[in-house]
Amino acid sequence: QPNAMGGREVGGLANMLAAHMDLENPEHISAVKTYWNAPVMPKGQGLKAVDLFNAIESGKVKFVWIMGTNPVVSMPNRGQVERALSKCDMVVVSDIVESNDTLNYAHIALPASGWSEKDGTVTNSERRISRQRGILPPPGSAKHDWQILCEVAGKMGFGEAFNFTHPSQIFCEYAGLTGYQNNGKRQLDLSPLQVLSEAQYNGLSPLQWPFQAVTKAENTASSNSQPSLTSKRPFEDKQFSTPNAKARLIPVTYKAPLQVTSDAYPFVVNSGRARDQWHT
Repeated sequence: QPNAMGGREVGGLANMLAAHMDLENPEHISAVKTYWNAPVMPKGQGLKAVDLFNAIESGKVKFVWIMGTNPVVSMPNRGQVERALSKCDMVVVSDIVESNDTLNYAHIALPASGWSEKDGTVTNSERRISRQRGILPPPGSAKHDWQILCEVAGKMGFGEAFNFTHPSQIFCEYAGLTGYQNNGKRQLDLSPLQVLSEAQYNGLSPLQWPFQAVTKAENTASSNSQPSLTSKRPFEDKQFSTPNAKARLIPVTYKAPLQVTSDAYPFVVNSGRARDQWHT
């Protein structure tokens, strides 16, 4: 999970918008809609992993694009996942291997790049953004996920909005969104980085948000210098990201495990399988 935080930052979950914005917040929906000139916005949360495959099996979802995961192996109810994929009208799978259990159900298989070929940024659990550089070229006809998405978007008539040629362009556009109509309301604000040149992006040093700019980046083709940024500890001033700026503390009642150990049975076996577990 080296980029779980980064995936959430850019809206890579079905229950949130990009830049830590909320699907239940009209102001956030309006901000994303305006910034990206996106006339059609979701009306509510999408389907999480288990719910998604239930919807596929029932026929409510007829197209699924699986990227970088192997749900036939990793989802908790393999039989149900197999039934769902076998019924689905169109299954597209992007992966870095020639065959696996999920690719057996793919109508279209797309060769994607692996970790040693990828080029971009990841964010770890302490909010530190690190620039990752590929050490090998993608083999054969394999492409990066963003390139594949851009090509599909172009075929769908959205080429102008997805005309990226380098990950730095995507990063800068996203950094601008994090600061759009923010006004200090959201901790995630990378807007000082939205004018990075390709050279500055390529040389980006690890940095931790939230931060404040001492000097902002200047986008010049010859500039390799980094913007001067100072990281700040979130909530150090005891002002939290809630309407009244106060922390929300939720009391819980302790529940002991259903299975307790004893001298006769000193161990409990945990199979690792739960309803919403989906890692191999």
